[in-house]
Amino acid sequence: MIFLKYQAHGAVYKHACCLEKIHKSDMTDLIDDVRRKVTLREHAVENTHSSDFPGNYEDYDDSWSQKKFEKKFRIDMVKMSHDELEFDMVGVDASIANAFRRILLSEVPTMAIEKVFIYNNTSIIQDEVLAHRLGLIPIKADPRLFEYRQEGDTEGTAGDTLEFQLKVKCTKCLKVADTTDPDDLYKDHKVTTKHLKWVPIGNQAEIFKEGEIRPVHDDILIAKLRPGQELDIRMHCVKGIGKDHAKFSPVATASYRLLPEITLLQTVEGSLAEKLQKCFSPGVIEIDRVKGGRKKARVANSRKDTCSREVFRHEDLKDTVKLERIRDHFIFCVESTGVLTPDVLVCEAVQVLMKKCRTFLTELKENTDKSK
Repeated sequence: MIFLKYQAHGAVYKHACCLEKIHKSDMTDLIDDVRRKVTLREHAVENTHSSDFPGNYEDYDDSWSQKKFEKKFRIDMVKMSHDELEFDMVGVDASIANAFRRILLSEVPTMAIEKVFIYNNTSIIQDEVLAHRLGLIPIKADPRLFEYRQEGDTEGTAGDTLEFQLKVKCTKCLKVADTTDPDDLYKDHKVTTKHLKWVPIGNQAEIFKEGEIRPVHDDILIAKLRPGQELDIRMHCVKGIGKDHAKFSPVATASYRLLPEITLLQTVEGSLAEKLQKCFSPGVIEIDRVKGGRKKARVANSRKDTCSREVFRHEDLKDTVKLERIRDHFIFCVESTGVLTPDVLVCEAVQVLMKKCRTFLTELKENTDKSK
């Protein structure tokens, strides 16, 4: 037994192998695994770096070309609902996937409450806390139909501002049974987003239908009142991005993970098969009945694995499986706040990324022309 050493991207890798059995094809497979997969060990995660750079590996053409990129790159839709989207982005580097995630979080614009004019607030909530709560309410309004408000503009126009009014007063119910439930004792004691009323500015009433501009949910609790307490507030919604404030972020979460790949290195049967199944998330390992009624484990769906590495805690199982992740296969999950559907958010993020690329190329060309 010897250790093979080879260098890539400034790091030295060692693999144990028998000298008389090593072939060029085996070495090629070994390098392919290093290039394509992240390996999960008991106490370490290996091959986490990107190494597909020109000249990094002998006999590999890693020069970038649009033709090769178009051949490798693809997006597979997995599932989509009104507010959630899961899709696979295949054939890109982690830097591109992460840029896409960051754009979804902080650079796709939405409408949110920015200015709060409090005329009366006799509730127990301080003005600044109340204003902060109002700002975080997601507003159902297409930001693509509005412009950014100009700096210094305090009034706003129909093209860049939405106005809402909140006017609520808590009163005591006159005829109530013997009860201590506030819902029976008081009227309008819970101030929720259903109390927000849209006030059209200019010709907005002609552009938008009634009910089209509203909070995403009408049951978000804003404050609690008691008889005699009231709120009288006017609010301005403007267009903004999450980079400026989290209230403008269009997603509740946007995340990705690498596609897991699980390989059984040997046959696992009987009680060990059941034990192996319990080491993974439900649906990853299935047990089949084979000849003679024996139980045999097989990998059913690696995608469902959370890569907890629980299997490495068991001495009788740790050498039966190989855990890896595909380096250029990203599973994206996008959960919208409800302002826009997740598929629209993804398309908007692509547009932002394209605009950034165009800006970079334009500036690069201008700087190159200046240096000549």
